[in-house]
Amino acid sequence: MAGSVVADSGSAPAIETRALATRLGLGAVCGIIYFSVSGGPYGLEDTIGGSGAGLGLLLIILTPFIWSLPTALMVAELGTMMPVQGGYYHWCKTSMGPFWGFQVAWWMWVVSWVDLALYPVLFTDYAANFFPVLNADTGNGWVRYGVGFVMIWAFAMLNMRGAKLIGDSSKLFGFIVVAPFVLVTIFGLFKMDRNPFDPFVAEGLSFGPAAGAGLFVVMWNYMGWDSLSTIAGEIDQPRKNFPKALAITIPLITVIYLLPTLVSLAVVGPDEVEWTAGAYTAVAEKVGGHWLGVVVNITALVSAIGLFAAWLMSNSRIPFALAEDGYLPAPIARLHPKTGTPIVSITICAAICSIFILGPFQSLVVVDVTIYAFALLLEFAALWIMRLKYPHLERPFAIPGGKLGLVLVTLFPVLIISTAIYYQVLDVGIVQGIGWAVGGAATGPVAYVVLGAIFKRSSGTDRTYTVEQIERGEFEREVAG
Repeated sequence: MAGSVVADSGSAPAIETRALATRLGLGAVCGIIYFSVSGGPYGLEDTIGGSGAGLGLLLIILTPFIWSLPTALMVAELGTMMPVQGGYYHWCKTSMGPFWGFQVAWWMWVVSWVDLALYPVLFTDYAANFFPVLNADTGNGWVRYGVGFVMIWAFAMLNMRGAKLIGDSSKLFGFIVVAPFVLVTIFGLFKMDRNPFDPFVAEGLSFGPAAGAGLFVVMWNYMGWDSLSTIAGEIDQPRKNFPKALAITIPLITVIYLLPTLVSLAVVGPDEVEWTAGAYTAVAEKVGGHWLGVVVNITALVSAIGLFAAWLMSNSRIPFALAEDGYLPAPIARLHPKTGTPIVSITICAAICSIFILGPFQSLVVVDVTIYAFALLLEFAALWIMRLKYPHLERPFAIPGGKLGLVLVTLFPVLIISTAIYYQVLDVGIVQGIGWAVGGAATGPVAYVVLGAIFKRSSGTDRTYTVEQIERGEFEREVAG
């Protein structure tokens, strides 16, 4: 059933009542979450290199409890209460008004410009191990860009064919990525000959700076639990499958991160391998021979593809939702007549990514995580406000423990965000530590005013969910035809 539209004064454009096509089952949702958050242990190497073996492992163990689990609990409550297309945008808009709803959507979209550009770059980096012409330093820049460009548009086309195809491919990609790390773990168990926690702290660093050095990296590897909320309208029985998928993927991702890294450090310590991108390939060669190193490198390519496809799907729904509300041109909210996918929005996101891979944006992980953290804090604010303003609304999943439960769930992410920012500022100064992220976040209010002035007045629409609609469970959207 399609819900009604709350419209501003003025003549609204003609719209067609139509829900987005495709319903994703539990397996597909788990696959998409896996690649929205993880995609395998690739990227964790710098946590070990920056913090030290023992502290790096400790961060991998603790971060799911103080970062992932609280975020997942928040997402499960809001996502089952309001399983709507656009997810966190509508949670914040309903609880705090259109300004803050726009901010969380805009910040997440800005974050996606960096994140989406990382994966084609990583793809070419891993491919350079087989094709030296793609090497970032010694290869051909145009060939390198061409490979990244082809990857972007190939999987943009796949996205346009429907969310189910991305969900099914994510399940297959997940199996391919995990399999070689299972082999590394099994083979490595018979070659463990050192303490994996030694040295506990990286040489030359005290505990605090060492923790700060790896914290942003491990946070980046554990973030993205809320990304699937933007496609809630495409999930089969979202109130049932959404929390189930979160409950499955949190321990799964933690184990896939922890066991291979623990065993690898017990075989090859920080003094034998440079723990940065590519360390797992070196470990795989040591425990299983050259063939296993090649397999790990090939699955790194698959991981980059899966990450890009999943992030493109979830983040392409952000401009779609903003266009629904009249902050972007109405054609961006149009759906493909056969597949029911937001084809214009996907095209725009792929075009932005094609530009961003030209720059060294893979170095902006700190800015990326900080802006994401600002948006995440708004989502936690929405959790509190919805509990206080609308305690009677049905919550198929509610965070246990009443207000104390909410305090604990909110406290730990706030602490880890504050700690990461503190040590980053301490290490590189306030401008490099937080200045660029604050500048990026400041584009949100500017965009709200500018885009509102250009598009909002002429659109005359405000597709807002009313409390009555939430009570009746009317979550399918009326979208531009």
